[in-house]
Amino acid sequence: MRGGAERWPERAEWLQERLYANYRDERSGILAQWHPAEAAVPGENFYYWWQAHVIDVWMDGYERSQDRKYLDRIHSLAQNLHRINGDTFLHNYYDDMEWLALALLRVYDATGDALYRERVSTLWTDIRTAWNSHMGGGMAWKKDQLDYKNTPANAPAAILAARLHRRFGDPEDLAWARRIYAWNREHLVDPQTGFVWDGINRLGDGQIDKDWTFTYCQGVMIGAGLELYTCTEEARYLAEARQTATAARARYVHPQTGMLPDEGIDDTGLFKGILVRYVTRMLQTEEASEWRQILLRNGETLWSSGLDPETGIVGPSWEKRPAGPVQLSVQLSGIMLLEALACITTHHEKDTSQG
Repeated sequence: MRGGAERWPERAEWLQERLYANYRDERSGILAQWHPAEAAVPGENFYYWWQAHVIDVWMDGYERSQDRKYLDRIHSLAQNLHRINGDTFLHNYYDDMEWLALALLRVYDATGDALYRERVSTLWTDIRTAWNSHMGGGMAWKKDQLDYKNTPANAPAAILAARLHRRFGDPEDLAWARRIYAWNREHLVDPQTGFVWDGINRLGDGQIDKDWTFTYCQGVMIGAGLELYTCTEEARYLAEARQTATAARARYVHPQTGMLPDEGIDDTGLFKGILVRYVTRMLQTEEASEWRQILLRNGETLWSSGLDPETGIVGPSWEKRPAGPVQLSVQLSGIMLLEALACITTHHEKDTSQG
């Protein structure tokens, strides 16, 4: 199949099926955190937020193909994740709940199933308790460390609030989106370059972690700016998204190869996939030819050199095949890239044919 796939939608579909075949865990009903599953370490952390991104990539697959198998898989995974998490979607980490709410909102949009709207509403009500006066406002990262504020807890919350406003029209949600975004922009974005820092007061010293530089912090602030621009048509939000996208390109794209970096395993394995997701959102808003070429370069390299042609396993480097077990987080980033290319190349072809 891999050798005959000439178009990005076919490649994305093939890799989606390899994800399901390789990571499906019949016992738990969710996806395993490793392939092969035997590589898991007994007692290792349960990464709830990875499962939220499984739902997100399955929504990518559904939107691309309109194949209801993706909705069936999502429904099963959501039920089992709810059970495994103690018969609730609420969680200690606010950012984890934000990722799940964003994914489930997409499911509601596709299905109109009131259960998913109810789940998103329950999550959003709890997420709003993250806002407090420490560090001048902002959303806390987790419930047992309310004075630590970071981009991962704030920018996705702004995206969620803006999308909720667009769907349901509540002006309070737009006010939340503006307020959260403004705090993040004021406290954790370099005003000269638009580069996004990770967090502030992690150690209780009021300091910004400027040496923690992650691709996904750039991605979610790009996404938040774009969502607010869509809601308000205020040009400054689009300009700020462009500024951060330019800063991310300068920092993370290799000047010779055009490749995004190997960010390792565990949570960081998901980071560049999240950057790709929101850069793709930007490409749907406007022409950004530099980023379009970067994604194409990364996709072609991943397809030719960065995955196992038999198993479809993708490593943390998109330039070389994985040599050992691979975590779900890392695999998801590879699928995000191929689904992004399926989206933007199809969109580009439609624009060209209509022009």
